[in-house]
Amino acid sequence: MKRDLFNILACPMDGYFPLDLHVFDEDDEIVVGILVCLKCFRWYPIRDKIPEMLPDEMRNEKEEIRFLSKWKNAFPQKLTDETPFKLKSHSK
Repeated sequence: MKRDLFNILACPMDGYFPLDLHVFDEDDEIVVGILVCLKCFRWYPIRDKIPEMLPDEMRNEKEEIRFLSKWKNAFPQKLTDETPFKLKSHSK
């Protein structure tokens, strides 16, 4: 994801802008990271340079938990204390 794109993205659930950017891997673009809504505290992954800005009902729980597990040490602590994007079935 190009850093310029970050400046136009808003939370698909509540429209909050600007989102908080956390970069986990970067070359000439952001390869892996997350975008965090500071209003509802949902996070949206950036994978393979693509921000995945899907509402809750369209997200794949298994993929999100796998992403969280892989990058947990890079996540802001306030997000790792809760389940990803309001998942109800994820157990710690």
